[in-house]
Amino acid sequence: MTGLVLKLGPGERILINGAVIENGERRSRLNIVTPNANILRLKDAIHPDDVTTPVRRVCYLAQLVLTGDANPAKARRQLLVGIEQLSQVFTDRDSRILLSDATRFVTQSQFYPALKALRVLLPREDRLMAAGLSS
Repeated sequence: MTGLVLKLGPGERILINGAVIENGERRSRLNIVTPNANILRLKDAIHPDDVTTPVRRVCYLAQLVLTGDANPAKARRQLLVGIEQLSQVFTDRDSRILLSDATRFVTQSQFYPALKALRVLLPREDRLMAAGLSS
């Protein structure tokens, strides 16, 4: 079976095509077989007030597509521009791979995997920002 596999902890919430779904008391596993379903783990959601850095802005834009609050075609262009800008800063091999993966996912309208790849850059960005503040 192909598709997305979500492993949910007790009480974990996800948003699927605009509907909030809450897991029960036990861990569970969901197989999402519908292609292009919009899915967002609510624990991964970025609050609008926290969109204060370049990586968070790009992640938030992908999140808006997943919640149905952004037009996918317009967001795709903005995401690709944002990813290109991030590639000017994140030049190490691992980050380049993540950005390349995110680009591929965005061009294929797979916004959840794109968000997942971009989120890995958040701790790296935090370290860069902290290093810049202490200089």
